[in-house]
Amino acid sequence: MGTLFYGSDRTAVDIDDRTLAHLQLAVVAKLRRHESFSLTWRDADGSGQGRHVLWVHESIPLRFVYAGSRMAAINRAWVDAMLATATTTTGMRVVPEPPLGGAAVAAGDAASALG
Repeated sequence: MGTLFYGSDRTAVDIDDRTLAHLQLAVVAKLRRHESFSLTWRDADGSGQGRHVLWVHESIPLRFVYAGSRMAAINRAWVDAMLATATTTTGMRVVPEPPLGGAAVAAGDAASALG
C-alpha cells in the first residue's frame, strides 16, 4: 500500500501501489502543463468516510511513496482515463482500471510518453 502525501500539513492518503503509479503519471502530466485541478476519490475500504476532494496546484507540496520497490507495468488506457476525467466539473477521479487493450508499457516509457 503506497501513500500520497499532500500539502504542508502532509495529509496522507493510502492508495495501493499500482493505482498510485497510474495516478502519479496522470497528476504529473497535468502539473507539467501548469494545470490546476481537483482530485476526487472514494474510500475503497468501506470505512464510511465517503468522498474526498483535493485541489492540486503546482505550488502545493505533493509526494508519492510506494511500499514496494518494483515499478508497476503501466496501462496507458488507465492513465488516459484518469486524465480524461480531469476536464470534467468533478475533476480528476481515481477510476477502475480498464482492461489492457495492448501490451503494458514500462513505467519509464509511459512517463516520457505523457510528458
